[in-house]
Amino acid sequence: MRSCLVAAVLGLAACSQGEAQPQASPGARQIECAQGSGSAFAADCLVERFAGEEGSEFVVRHPDGAFRRFRIAQDRTSMVAIDGADDAVSTLVGDPPVMEVAVGPDRYRFPADIDAQP
Repeated sequence: MRSCLVAAVLGLAACSQGEAQPQASPGARQIECAQGSGSAFAADCLVERFAGEEGSEFVVRHPDGAFRRFRIAQDRTSMVAIDGADDAVSTLVGDPPVMEVAVGPDRYRFPADIDAQP
């Protein structure tokens, strides 16, 4: 009986181990992010650029597999969250300048020239 239980547990563990999915495309750019309230910035997120209907769109991939999508506002002074219920709040900070974007408890630092990158 005990050996059946061990076999069942091992079988379930094997089923949960799928092939690792790629975090981002090879051309993704590393940016600083801080996930959750009170967390510190670290260069842990990857950002990919895509052509969208209203201009460039950016997908930020968190190390845990979560992601957020953004685009640059039409007036080019901020980033806009294009999914989820929370609005993005953008602030230009630092020298060289970076666009610090907060969405809920998460924060991101985009290079100010992110749209100029190929």
